[in-house]
Amino acid sequence: MALEAAKKYLITDIISKKFEVPANLVRPEHDRPNLHEVKEGAINTIPIIDLKGIDGPDHPKIIDAIRQACEVHGFFMVINHGIAKELVEGMLSVGREFFHLPESERRHLYSEEPWKNVRLGTSFNRTSENVQMWRDALKVQCHPIEEYINEWPTNPPNFRDVAAEYAKQVRELGVRITELISESLGLEKTFLEEAMGGQLQTLSINYYPPCPQPDLALGLNSHTDPNSLTVLLQDEISGLEVLRDGKWVAIHPVKDALTINIGDQIQVLSNDKYISSVHRVTVNSKSERLSIPIFLRPSDKIPMRPAEKLVDDKNPAVYRPYIYKEYFDKVWSKGLNIPTVLDCFKIEAKRCELD
Repeated sequence: MALEAAKKYLITDIISKKFEVPANLVRPEHDRPNLHEVKEGAINTIPIIDLKGIDGPDHPKIIDAIRQACEVHGFFMVINHGIAKELVEGMLSVGREFFHLPESERRHLYSEEPWKNVRLGTSFNRTSENVQMWRDALKVQCHPIEEYINEWPTNPPNFRDVAAEYAKQVRELGVRITELISESLGLEKTFLEEAMGGQLQTLSINYYPPCPQPDLALGLNSHTDPNSLTVLLQDEISGLEVLRDGKWVAIHPVKDALTINIGDQIQVLSNDKYISSVHRVTVNSKSERLSIPIFLRPSDKIPMRPAEKLVDDKNPAVYRPYIYKEYFDKVWSKGLNIPTVLDCFKIEAKRCELD
């Protein structure tokens, strides 16, 4: 992508010159956030699960809590997750510093190629979207770290050190949570991790600048995550919302908690026992917002299908076999929209609209 294009498209670099939302970011009326209709959920709108006793007598109770959260919500938060507060704050700090850098320090990373190891972009797939989203994002591949770290940004100067340590620790947490989810399905604890070929990992730093007309734009459209598991770090600014019973519910950040959500691939492997919930991100006019999800996903060429142990005469397989690259290619083509491409991979699916 030419440098001129990066200047033209990054929200970060145009917002200081704009006093209203540009036309290409204004949602159509039927798809506007209607912020006055969002339900203000209590602090426990989604379950908060304490991992402190995971290796002790509380293990069965934690497994049961995860089972219920995955069946009902597709989202939960974890506390006592083992990642130091100083590291969490350091990751938020370098992420914010990156987006505060002068344009000249960032623009060489801009790309619209989804499989690049390091990519600075805007919206989701700007080239195929009729309306873009109010978000810039830096995405870096980070497993195994030694294969990718030399491509990561060198500014801020401590970016690589902080992001590498954070990615390493979140991977350990993510793999452990994947094992707990596997146990909660009645499977061997290593089943899901092995079924996905030892998951790959992407770190994304999502930056949502203040929006002059937040009722006209969205940070991210309604969508489900196409990967397997997302571990989300949020700053103190709200914006995440989950669709529940046809209503949007705000999920506010909780101090020292990380947010976990089930992605489409675990919904497939669970044969629809667990749900990949629809969610979106709204923006506000007063404050910038930073969120840092780490996405765990299957290896590109590993066959994905419902776990055999979860398939029987009463619960036939819902999805056909496929590989993850096939799945994500459809997501990239379709964009972050509802309905998701999950329907295209159902055994009983009629002709997929993207075929």
